[in-house]
Amino acid sequence: MPARIFSIVLLFSFSFSLFAQTEPRTRYEIYGGYALLSNSFNGVPGSRKTLNGWDASFGFPEWHNLRFKIESFEFIGSNLGAKQHGFFFMGGGQYTLHLRKEAIFVEALAGDGGLNKYWGANQSPGMTASFSSILGGGVDTPISRHFAVRVAGDYQWENFALIQSVNFTFPYRPPGLPNNFARISTGVVWRF
Repeated sequence: MPARIFSIVLLFSFSFSLFAQTEPRTRYEIYGGYALLSNSFNGVPGSRKTLNGWDASFGFPEWHNLRFKIESFEFIGSNLGAKQHGFFFMGGGQYTLHLRKEAIFVEALAGDGGLNKYWGANQSPGMTASFSSILGGGVDTPISRHFAVRVAGDYQWENFALIQSVNFTFPYRPPGLPNNFARISTGVVWRF
């Protein structure tokens, strides 16, 4: 009987010591950084320009490496005589695979995008809201216990269209008006 008790105590002591040596998973994460969009929203062939902006997200605690996240980003620039000011707000999932210290993740997000009213060529009016989605991923490299550097690349789809006039808001899509974009983002992640 004492041998059984001793073996059970020994088994539990090793399991607790192994548990104490593993690094605890973080619960929440906040990300902020620079973002680049591959084309302007009115960038028809022959006049394509990249747009610069920012990216920010909030991630909830992981459950089996899957976390729900909320993300917003904005792009600003001009093309064909019109200012481009796009703001997006999305939510979705992020699956993370931890390899040693690095974390590789894939994400799928969907939400809403908004543009200024006169974003078309020569400041022609356009739709100001559209459904948008993102599929992508990236890598986080830790720089301390709570901070990491993130580099991410995504495919972004949206469906903005021009309108006939401010009074007659029938949408139309001229040939070559993009709705497929590449997005690159880099910044700092704070895990707490």
